[in-house]
Amino acid sequence: MRKLIDATGALIDAIGTENFALTLSETLQGIVPFDYTVIFGYLGAARPMDLFDDFPKGKRKVFVEDYQEGPYLLDPFYLACGNKIDPGLYRIKDLAPDRFFQGEYFRSYYARTGLAEEIGYFIEMPGNATVVVSLMRAEKAFSAKDFRQLGDFWPVVRAVCQRHWDELAVSFGADAQAKSDASIHQSIELAFINFGQGVLTPRERQVVEFTLKGHSADAVGRILEISPGTVRIHRRNVYSKLQIRSQGELFSKFIDALVSASDH
Repeated sequence: MRKLIDATGALIDAIGTENFALTLSETLQGIVPFDYTVIFGYLGAARPMDLFDDFPKGKRKVFVEDYQEGPYLLDPFYLACGNKIDPGLYRIKDLAPDRFFQGEYFRSYYARTGLAEEIGYFIEMPGNATVVVSLMRAEKAFSAKDFRQLGDFWPVVRAVCQRHWDELAVSFGADAQAKSDASIHQSIELAFINFGQGVLTPRERQVVEFTLKGHSADAVGRILEISPGTVRIHRRNVYSKLQIRSQGELFSKFIDALVSASDH
């Protein structure tokens, strides 16, 4: 307990300094061990801002650089920000759709991270911004005790992050602030509209969106109020129109379209 009190004092002292995020990571690792920390700032539909990470170079490309190019649009943590989730600590599996871990986002992108589990603190910030402090393990999931101990530290994490990143919304720039009320859902909808423009029907684009997010045919049917069989027919039509054979090719085409759009 004494060690945690001392670490908390050092963390408070680090507020406003360039060592704050590293000190936060080290303090949390003193409570429960984990392998990596990444802290993203989110504001509406703006591209996520990497506030801190401690990945080695190779993993950083996947976790940060590739993520910012488009896969974040399918990330359960990003989508949770758009759903105005209550602040607190969450496991990714508790936020993900029913088939997330069998879906193409997981297989084609997330599995490349080599993670056993990711949990995250969601901290609300002024100006509609959100800070997500993600803690990652490569070998084994966080136990119930681990999660409880990190959850007990939530009031401190929330308070220090709100103090340190109180001007996060300003950091995104005037344009992003002006559009901060633009929902994440509008951004995603626009991405899928652009992806299937002139080829897919609005309903087919919806099926593609929920499929890539990791929803099963049954779940997509419930969301769109159509039968699972109709969902599967739409999927077959999408594959035919895009001249692809698998969900993997569908995911690749979507990400390629996002990267191409960001280059213009």
